[in-house]
Amino acid sequence: MENKDFEQVYDEYRNQSDMEAGSASAHLRQEQIVAVRKNDDGDIIAFKTESGRELDYITALDEAKAGKLAHVDVFHKYGRDIIRSEPDGIKENNLDNLDSF
Repeated sequence: MENKDFEQVYDEYRNQSDMEAGSASAHLRQEQIVAVRKNDDGDIIAFKTESGRELDYITALDEAKAGKLAHVDVFHKYGRDIIRSEPDGIKENNLDNLDSF
């Protein structure tokens, strides 16, 4: 069995994604989400960007997947894709803590 340097493989993986992100961001301006709308259950149902665009959940999900929205991640949970804030340790910029619109 071949002995692999796991750290080297991981570093190559990170460098590849950093290069892809750098080339993508040079061509793509990411908008930041500045406010959210919640339903009566407290679920986020819409997003407002810094340019004033109001996005329904599906549109925001598509834009997040395409890398058009800054500081959010898309991951699969509860049997569907969901949007969440990038885990950066700053509670104030979490989607749940943003202003309402």
